[in-house]
Amino acid sequence: MSGSPHFETPTALEYFATLVADDATLPVLEAAVAVAQDEFPGLDVQGVLAQVDGLADRLRRRIPADAAPLQRLRLLNRYFFQELGFAGNVNDYYDPRNSYLPAVLESRRGIPLTLALLYIELATQAGLQAQGISFPGHFLVKLHLPRGEVVIDPFSGQSLSREDLEERLQPLRAASGWDGDDEVPLGLFLQSAPARDVVARLLRNLREIHRGSGDLERLARVLQRLVILLPQAWDERRELALVLAELGRHARAAEELAVYLQHRPSAGDATALRRQLATWRRLS
Repeated sequence: MSGSPHFETPTALEYFATLVADDATLPVLEAAVAVAQDEFPGLDVQGVLAQVDGLADRLRRRIPADAAPLQRLRLLNRYFFQELGFAGNVNDYYDPRNSYLPAVLESRRGIPLTLALLYIELATQAGLQAQGISFPGHFLVKLHLPRGEVVIDPFSGQSLSREDLEERLQPLRAASGWDGDDEVPLGLFLQSAPARDVVARLLRNLREIHRGSGDLERLARVLQRLVILLPQAWDERRELALVLAELGRHARAAEELAVYLQHRPSAGDATALRRQLATWRRLS
């Protein structure tokens, strides 16, 4: 008689890979929470999602069944920004905890992206249509109302007019030479961000923080997730190989670099990297 079936618990990276495998079903909030497993081993992702659902349920119970979208939006904003006190962390913007949703839920402070993810979830459960916008330099939220779209800055709670958005975009336009007849329309910067792009932006925020602080261990973890999320992000794979080698993980570094060179055989530094690859294989 055979024993009971044995099921192995997936690793954090295997779980993340399952979440981001298909664009059509990618659960952006769950994937973003899962990113925090690198910082908080043993994190109960479903428990964090239940905590968000609890906040949303409190809001839903206050909204009359026949409430118009604008009334729902006003109740949401009062609840999220005033009662719950969510706001941007202006005192320590580059604290990596601002990018971890469990920490943001605890501190009520975050960066535009993490605040937007929570705001969008509460908005959706409150019966509103809300999407994230990968606006240059600052993630935003747009809501579809019967009389048009409303754009919210989740960092401050401010509702942004077209003039506000144009003003925020002007430095980028000037730096990119997009002024004048070739000016790029504002609407192109207000497209809804695909779920995969949102998770990538979150990971790239963390990558820049850990790269800047020289924290190679955390940088490697973030790059591993980026490579899983974006299998054809060859520059990230190259950087992952180099970071793993610095950490002394030459076998893994060689694997990643071999894949990079297979797809970028004519890279400017390909010859030097092939020599490096041979060295790492000898060391592993």
